[in-house]
Amino acid sequence: MDSYDSNITVSIVITCIVAASSGLIFGYDLGVSGGVTTMVPFLQKFFPEILRKAASAETNMYCVYDSQILTLFTSSLYLAGLVTSLGASRVTTAVGRRNTMILGGAIFLLGGAISGAAESIAMLIAGRVLLGFGIGFTNQAAPLYLSEMAPAKWRGAFSTGFMLFVQIGVVAAGCINYVTAKHTWGWRVALGLSVVPAAFMILGSLLIDDTPSSLVEREKIDEAKKALQKVRGWKANVGTELEELIRLWRMAKAVKEEPFVAIFERRFRPQLVMAVAIPLFQQLTGINIVAFYSPNLFQSVGFGNDAALLAAIILGLVNIFSVLVFSAIVDRFGRRVLFITGGIQMLLCLIVVSILLAVGTGVDGTKAMSKGSSTVILVMMCIYSAGFGWSWGPLLWLIPSEIFPLKIRSTGQSIAIAVQFITIFILSQTFLTMLCHFKFGAFIFHAGWILIMTIFIMFFLPETKGIHLDSIYAVWSKHWFWRRYAEGQVLENQV
Repeated sequence: MDSYDSNITVSIVITCIVAASSGLIFGYDLGVSGGVTTMVPFLQKFFPEILRKAASAETNMYCVYDSQILTLFTSSLYLAGLVTSLGASRVTTAVGRRNTMILGGAIFLLGGAISGAAESIAMLIAGRVLLGFGIGFTNQAAPLYLSEMAPAKWRGAFSTGFMLFVQIGVVAAGCINYVTAKHTWGWRVALGLSVVPAAFMILGSLLIDDTPSSLVEREKIDEAKKALQKVRGWKANVGTELEELIRLWRMAKAVKEEPFVAIFERRFRPQLVMAVAIPLFQQLTGINIVAFYSPNLFQSVGFGNDAALLAAIILGLVNIFSVLVFSAIVDRFGRRVLFITGGIQMLLCLIVVSILLAVGTGVDGTKAMSKGSSTVILVMMCIYSAGFGWSWGPLLWLIPSEIFPLKIRSTGQSIAIAVQFITIFILSQTFLTMLCHFKFGAFIFHAGWILIMTIFIMFFLPETKGIHLDSIYAVWSKHWFWRRYAEGQVLENQV
């Protein structure tokens, strides 16, 4: 348990809110891209063939939006984010968590401006690539910042802030899409307004200190002490915690091995597996595909354009509520219970959605879905999103940021974000084609992965709630499977 003097202070609350606001830019993009791709003026300018396909009476309802160029509009951002995330750990280590968030926000702001002013598909994709570069930096730095700043007892709740702001960004984008959808310039407003959350995040980040761990890592000991004193409270005794940070930093410094080499050592195998498996499985739930393409999906099953955009907003509001539930219970019930129960909830919902689609549209997808069935699908997707929002959603950002020792923490987070981005890229680039060919089977595909990942968590993830970052290595040595790999970590931390 946390043995340091670490009460919740006004300073740490404000600091973590500012850092968590980095999630706004990621969430805004998740929410805005799907809505924009249903706007008629946007499609007329860049993808007129989709409108022709939608007007065809013979078109399979699952195949209306099957366009590789259209999906590239969405997925190019995550390919760019993948490239950035692979090098972001070096940047985060060299300039600190806070400065990396500022850098990411500035690049995202530029990308938003270009996207809103786009006159060609090339310009549109260029803007998306810059947005991806920005998100690659902020998604790397912000979860690390929150995990290192938060007291161990409440680390789960504080780290939830990033996911909460992601969902706020999703809902804000959905509302803007809804309001601007019918205007010829609506898509420009929707894409261009991404500069607002970026500017908000940059200004906020300029007003906060970097994390004590990052400052110690860059040999700024006096600044680290002041930052630690500020967030823990001026009356708190931070000496022991600072000494432990310095001890771990000196140990890391003494090891000359490159972090990207060290992380593949046998003793860090448990953390590496989790850094790959959790983001991979999280995306295979299909949640971000639902976030990207929910307006397209709801239009396909019989909602009108306005109703489809409104349904996407409802999904976002459900996610905000469920993330708030998560923040209230994660440090009480722990990580494993939420992973498992959330997985079961999502699994059951996708099975029901698959059955409804199979019965309502026919095996070939040519039957018109009834309003009643479409409404039940929306309800099931809301329950599915709620299950994600209080389990796999925020836990993706929490687990990789808390399980690695300091010397490879940035590298571990970088790998987790890279896995997330490459999986999003592949799934977002192929989902509309998969929906066209697999039809309702696309949801069975994701349900199968949810079953596999829930079983994986049951057997292989140890509980980490309430344990200080400097002591988490011990949970692996007590695990029935990972203890054979973790002995080296225990010996290292006893030096």
